[in-house]
Amino acid sequence: MKKALLAMTAAAAAAASGAAFAQTSSGVTLYGIVDAGVEIINNTPATGSAGGTVTRLNSGNLSGSRWGLRGTEDLGGGLKGIFVLESGFDLDTGTSGQGNRLFGRQSYVGLQGNFGAVTLGRQQNSLYDLFGAYDPMGVGPRYSLNSVDSLFNGRADNAMKYTGKFGGLTATGFYSFGRDATVANGGEVAGQSKVGRNFGAGLSYAAGGFSIGGAYDQFQGASVALKDRSAKRVAIGTAYAFGDAKVFAGYRWLRDDGTASLTAATTRSNVYWAGAQYKFTPAFQLTGAAYYNDVKNSDADPWMFVLSADYSLSKRTDAYLNVGYVKNKSRSTLGLNGSGTALPGENQTGATVGLRHRF
Repeated sequence: MKKALLAMTAAAAAAASGAAFAQTSSGVTLYGIVDAGVEIINNTPATGSAGGTVTRLNSGNLSGSRWGLRGTEDLGGGLKGIFVLESGFDLDTGTSGQGNRLFGRQSYVGLQGNFGAVTLGRQQNSLYDLFGAYDPMGVGPRYSLNSVDSLFNGRADNAMKYTGKFGGLTATGFYSFGRDATVANGGEVAGQSKVGRNFGAGLSYAAGGFSIGGAYDQFQGASVALKDRSAKRVAIGTAYAFGDAKVFAGYRWLRDDGTASLTAATTRSNVYWAGAQYKFTPAFQLTGAAYYNDVKNSDADPWMFVLSADYSLSKRTDAYLNVGYVKNKSRSTLGLNGSGTALPGENQTGATVGLRHRF
């Protein structure tokens, strides 16, 4: 009799357990982008002389090449467990990106509910979260706003983050205990909480074809000696879509007190940009953009102009042509692929034809 009762109890417990698990759901998604193109460009440091031209294969032109895993688990009561592991790589060489990290683009775990999401790990900063919507080139790796200021593609190690979406309003904020773990004593140093500290926040609002947003980012120097030096950024952007057209504009303010080294001087600059997109057909889109960096107390104020044609071969595959020109003054080294990718004071012209596939 006792054995029968025990068997019935075990069966009931198993049934209850099965019912409880049946109410939850989980899933893991594999996703990614592969993007590569052939570029011809002049006046790069690799040529060694003004006027030299190089032809090369580049990975990540419109989008950084990546693969990732994204997972969710329904915990009940509107609460979900979430995680993302995202690895960036160079398609042309097969090497890992973001300082040779395995999951250098993002790696976090968190909880999501009606309140938004709270996540822990290596994560994007607020500029990255919001400003892809306000750059005509989507803050791509090259020939974009990211070329003028790489912090628009910024990430931070050791970060806590909140993201909430409420109708057309999006809010984000994060705090990092040490933004770059690849630097010796670059953060999370005992008794030195300011070393490598990074924090920021942003808000955006979208309604109909109109959207507007702003973000703040600040980080301290990545050593005990530089902990009291900070780099501060404020950016605002807007976009408006009407019919087959979309226009963009934005502004970024910077004050860097010399976070790069003890001998670095304070840098102040203002970046302005504007541009437009037009869809001639559902498959073919043309984008034009202009970027200007006004560097204070300097005549090195470069301009960058970009024209991009994109043709969708399918829902997941597109071909593109990017053409760009940078006008440098004084010792400015701004290039189409970022600061320091052009010879000092030399103008640069480049073009890239490539292919991008999403999976």
